[in-house]
Amino acid sequence: MNPERIISFRNKWFTYSVGLTAGIAIVSIAVGFIWLPSEQVGRPLLGFWYTICSAAGLIRVPPIHEQVVQPTYVTTRVEIVPRMLRHASAESIGRGATLALRCTMCHGVRGVSMADTPNLAGQYPTVIYKELVDFKTGARTSAIMQPLVADLTDADMRDLAAYYAYLPREPVSQSSPGEIPRIVADGAPMRGIAPCGACHGELGAKAGAPWLEGQPAVYLRTQLEGFASGARHNDIDEQMRNVARGMTQQEIDSASRYFAGRP
Repeated sequence: MNPERIISFRNKWFTYSVGLTAGIAIVSIAVGFIWLPSEQVGRPLLGFWYTICSAAGLIRVPPIHEQVVQPTYVTTRVEIVPRMLRHASAESIGRGATLALRCTMCHGVRGVSMADTPNLAGQYPTVIYKELVDFKTGARTSAIMQPLVADLTDADMRDLAAYYAYLPREPVSQSSPGEIPRIVADGAPMRGIAPCGACHGELGAKAGAPWLEGQPAVYLRTQLEGFASGARHNDIDEQMRNVARGMTQQEIDSASRYFAGRP
């Protein structure tokens, strides 16, 4: 067959093919450059050519100014930086020791709790300061803590953080931690859960993340359950809520027992 007769508008199949291809191209251009850009919510339609050029990336499209949805609860206002509250003075530690007299009933004389409240001796100062501020502002709720911090100034809370951070981490008589739970050692990558040590490790602790070793198991479990349910919501950028929501109850229990058993 003569190829010239194939590529010819006299050949009806060639004519149909060209027409069909051209039609698909026109429809695709209309959908991609006109219809879809015009359907973007909140994006003004400033003209036919403007829509085509913006879809092609030839001009910069003004940003969409959408209303930011604010949470219905108070969130933390503390901004954590790595070197925050370091090198406290002796005067600051002394003032913190005096202020801490009101805390001994729950947190122990030397910052080691005999109840199911957290041990504060040797805790990172940024962690203590942040939690005190959150209790004061209502970002973290507690019928016991909120009245106690209501009259504290910012300097008072910094002094308390300096004092408890100064105290040595005393060994706590607890059971052996046993085998490391998989959720602690490896996390759960398929559920977006990092290993606990990624933030709470001794060598590479993330700024603002507390050390967990030796804390009461009941306290750790309660906090994880609070993060999971949203009852506690003072974590920055929902980091702990995102983790705890993906954990099973068995993983919460095993992680709590493991950290509680580590002196």
